[in-house]
Amino acid sequence: MHDKNSRRTRLVAGLALAGVAALSLAACSPAGGTGGGGGTASDLDAALEKGGEITYWTWTPSGEDQAKAFMKEYPNVTVKVVNAGTATDEYTKLQNAISAGSGAPDVAQIEYYALQQFALSDGLLDLSGYGLADLEDEYTASTWSAVNLNGGLYGLPQDSGPMVMLYNEDIFDQYGLQVPTTWDEYVAAGEALHAADPSKYITNDAGDPGFAQPLIWQAGGRPYKTDGTKVTIDLQDAGTKKWADTWNRLLEPGLLSPIATWTDDWWKGLGNGSIATLITGAWMPGILEGSVPEGAGQWRVAPLPSYDGSATTAENGGSAQSVVKQSKNPALAAAFLRWLNSSDESIDVFLGSGGFPSTVAQLNDDEFLNATPEYFGGQEINKVLVDASQNVAEGWEYLPFQVYANSVFPDTVGQAYNDRSDLNAGLEAWQKNLVGYGSNQGFDVNK
Repeated sequence: MHDKNSRRTRLVAGLALAGVAALSLAACSPAGGTGGGGGTASDLDAALEKGGEITYWTWTPSGEDQAKAFMKEYPNVTVKVVNAGTATDEYTKLQNAISAGSGAPDVAQIEYYALQQFALSDGLLDLSGYGLADLEDEYTASTWSAVNLNGGLYGLPQDSGPMVMLYNEDIFDQYGLQVPTTWDEYVAAGEALHAADPSKYITNDAGDPGFAQPLIWQAGGRPYKTDGTKVTIDLQDAGTKKWADTWNRLLEPGLLSPIATWTDDWWKGLGNGSIATLITGAWMPGILEGSVPEGAGQWRVAPLPSYDGSATTAENGGSAQSVVKQSKNPALAAAFLRWLNSSDESIDVFLGSGGFPSTVAQLNDDEFLNATPEYFGGQEINKVLVDASQNVAEGWEYLPFQVYANSVFPDTVGQAYNDRSDLNAGLEAWQKNLVGYGSNQGFDVNK
């Protein structure tokens, strides 16, 4: 590690240039993490008894109510909840605070795709020192794997996003479409629907890395590997090409609505039937119900189509909460985190806001499984969602500079969407960008 200081300088400079929560000091972090909490589970109980004040950054709709419930149970503790923005907005503020050595919260919400770079940059506390690794059996395998990085535990899972397909049953019935179980059937349904009514599309996709990468994951692609300072990127491995070649069959003929997700036009499309399906995470049904009231009774939930008709799926989204190393009261922060993501009281509040849990107990609860929301025609949708959570393919990794990678997706792969051209060429352009960026930040990329 003779070049530790030079690498640190390069990484900080790269962060300033990128303007996002960028990399990491992976080159300098020990493989087994950077030390646990330095205490025991009993220290968390003692911290709750002693009390104090902590700050919690979150965008979760239930965050305020969860904090209120916690403070009612532990009146000696004050939790200040701050909405620091979502995704890159929060990550930029968090990385800047970590780099400055002040201004960071005690507890921060971080999506799984971004967690690795904060862990590797030595910004987060390894929670295994407080005995929180003993909670492993409480969570689904995929979400637990997402918070265990380089031998350390850098958060507790809150929610998960096993991928499913939401479809407008009225549109399917009107046009005589069968619910697809394979991607070949899905493409055929897209062809038939658009041919019958050019104003209708099987789904939308304007180019979104948070959408493409889980589908690559499901297809068997494993384009990213990190081993200490060594990073391998192969966005033309067999699984990645399988996804790209399949999606080209929808993109190139114009069978995908070019409307961007989360826009006003997208919501309108979901309401008026011009977008017939959503390939999405298990957190979406609650959002759809709350945001598209005109779709009530029309939508249903089905397993994600696969290449061979199997139940294999992947995770789309989901986040954990982590204790920031800068915390002046790490034991109290860890105690709050333990309550937040493992107590029934907290998770009930989270479920009440439409969240999809990562905890096995709630996923197996009869009341949860047997719910029959009217919006989805009385379908027991949670049984489909929970089944998906049990069939997430293993072995996926994100890059240690994934926030940057996602930020340049529109400039590379996004061009293929704009031109309705081969996604493989876009993936190759993305890879070239990422190899150059990672190498400039001090990683040994593809060497």
